[in-house]
Amino acid sequence: MAKKPENLSFEESLNQLEQIVTELEQGEVSLDDALKQFERGINLVRSSQNKLEQAQQKVAILLSDDAQAPLSPFDVEEE
Repeated sequence: MAKKPENLSFEESLNQLEQIVTELEQGEVSLDDALKQFERGINLVRSSQNKLEQAQQKVAILLSDDAQAPLSPFDVEEE
């Protein structure tokens, strides 16, 4: 069974997305399987986008010019 998208690393998600796109482009997948793969791809994209946004927030915090800014816990929002 495939891991949930949120449990994959960013790189693993991209690799799975590339595999899904390749299989769908070949056109040798049944309609039901194509829909399942498309749904998986959408979930992978959403999870990857969330991970990128988190990374951007961390970078923004680290690059902040305000050396006197109070530190606070970084909360990750779950869907």
